[in-house]
Amino acid sequence: MIPISDNLRTYKQPFVNYWLIGINILMFFWEIKLEIGGELGAFIQNCGLVPGQITTALNNAIFVNPAAWVVVVGSLFSLIFAIFLHGSFSQILGNMLFLWVFGKSLENILGHGRYLAFYLITGILTGLAQILVEPSLTVPLIGANGAIAAILGAYVIRFPKAKIDSVLPLIFVYIPMQLPAYFYLFWWFIQQLFYGIGSLNIPPSGVNQPTLAYWMQLAGMILGAAYMRLRKLY
Repeated sequence: MIPISDNLRTYKQPFVNYWLIGINILMFFWEIKLEIGGELGAFIQNCGLVPGQITTALNNAIFVNPAAWVVVVGSLFSLIFAIFLHGSFSQILGNMLFLWVFGKSLENILGHGRYLAFYLITGILTGLAQILVEPSLTVPLIGANGAIAAILGAYVIRFPKAKIDSVLPLIFVYIPMQLPAYFYLFWWFIQQLFYGIGSLNIPPSGVNQPTLAYWMQLAGMILGAAYMRLRKLY
């Protein structure tokens, strides 16, 4: 099932959404360049979210050497950087498609600055949740999954009756249909199972292994829904 657009009218150009999509795509092309040069594995280990690296640095800073706080602060930048990295063609295509369909309407009601803050903060908080559930994980976690899950959660709360123009590809035939927005709450998690298709070669162990930490992107959806619920109340 492929979402194409929603049936909501937007009154502002979603410039931030365009920029986010553009940056994500450019970063993916950069990853391909690094893969061709055999440098992608080291790059992802340094810039992707590796919970084990952060917790080790934190333990050293607290119990061994206070100077290690410099390493901790540097490691925390991966919480932001990892949001703009992707491990496969299917992951980047799926994430950017959802961002295109659901992000523009959310930016329209939040405004440009608040929407950007929402995207970054929910992505960072999702990363922190992933660290908490598997602090010793040594396989990098990358992707905008948490931030886009938050956008989807907020969208469904704010626009519960929205209809999403979608197509169902059946080999040589594409069937158009309209689906309620909440359908994509479930479809979002189903499509995660296919994000290994077209994976980049990222030594030594790849990225985004289906561990509990990876599935903690659910935290992003909960954060987005909770934020929009509070916004509607107050």
